[in-house]
Amino acid sequence: MHTEHIEIVPDLPPLSGATYLTAWTLDVPAVIVALALGVAYVLAARRQENWAGARTSAFLCGLATLVFVTCSFLGKYDTTLFWVRATQNTVLLMVTPLLLALGAPVTLLMRTASPGLANWLRKYGRSGFARFITFPLSVTVMLIAPFLIIYLTPLYELSLDSALVGGLVRTALVLAGFLYFYSRVQLDPTPREGSHLVSVWISFTEVVFDGALGLVLWLGPLLAPAHYAAVHREWGPDQRTDQIIGAGVLWIGGDVAGLPFVGALFIRWARDDEKRAKRLDRKLDEEAESGEAPAKGLWWENDPELAQRFRRRP
Repeated sequence: MHTEHIEIVPDLPPLSGATYLTAWTLDVPAVIVALALGVAYVLAARRQENWAGARTSAFLCGLATLVFVTCSFLGKYDTTLFWVRATQNTVLLMVTPLLLALGAPVTLLMRTASPGLANWLRKYGRSGFARFITFPLSVTVMLIAPFLIIYLTPLYELSLDSALVGGLVRTALVLAGFLYFYSRVQLDPTPREGSHLVSVWISFTEVVFDGALGLVLWLGPLLAPAHYAAVHREWGPDQRTDQIIGAGVLWIGGDVAGLPFVGALFIRWARDDEKRAKRLDRKLDEEAESGEAPAKGLWWENDPELAQRFRRRP
C-alpha cells in the first residue's frame, strides 16, 4: 500500500517567542471537516426553537480546537518535537471530543433527520453492538488504549513518517474520545444508562494509566530516534529532554484536561440527585393530599430507583 511520506524540513525556525503565534500551516482535511460539521450543526440548530446556545458554543469550540492543533504551531512542528505531538494528541483525545459531546450532536441529528434516518438511528442505537461498545469496560478501553498503542508500538514512528497514517491516528483519537464522553456525559440518548460513580472510577483509572505511560516514556528508550535525528534540529531541547517534556504533557496534561469533565460530572450528579429528591417529595405530597396511607418501610424502599437496586431478597 502506498503512503504519502512527510517531508522532513530541517530549517524550521526555533520554536520560541513570537514563533508560537506566527508559525501556522494549513491542514486541508481538518479544515474541510471542521467547516462541514460546523455549518451542518449551525443550520440544524437554527431549525430548533429552544436549542441551547451553550451547546452550539461547545460544539463549535470543539471544532476550533481541531483546527488549532492541526494548523497552529502544534501542526507545524508536530513531526519535529516530541512534546508538540504529545500536546496535539492529548487535546484530540481529551478536549476536542468532550466539547463535541457537550454539543449534544446526536440529539440534534435525531431531531432534524428524515423519519427514515431517525428510525435507523434508533434501531441501531439500541442494538447489542451499541450496548457493547458503550459498556463501562468498553469505553474505559477506548479511553486508555489509544495512547498505549500509539506510544508502545511502532505506530508512533509510522504516524510521524506517513501523512496518511498520521491523519488516521488523529481521527481515531477524536472518535475514541467522543465515544467515551458521549456515553458518560449522556446529554445525548445512549444505549444504556450510566452511573456517575462509574464515570468517576473510569477517570481515576485513566489517571493511573497516564502516570504509568508517563513513567515509561520518561525512563524508557527514545521513541523514533531515526526520525528525530533526520530533522537535524540544532535548537530546543535534546531528544531525551524533549521526550521527558512530552511524557509530562501526556501524564499531567492529560489529567488536567480531564478536570473539566470531572467537574461537569459532579455538577450533573448533584442536579440528578436534586431532581430525584424533588420527584420523591412531590409523590409524597400527592399521596398526602389524596389521603392515601403512607407507604410502609424505609424511605429508600419507596424510591422507584433505589427500591429496584436494594430491594429485599426473599
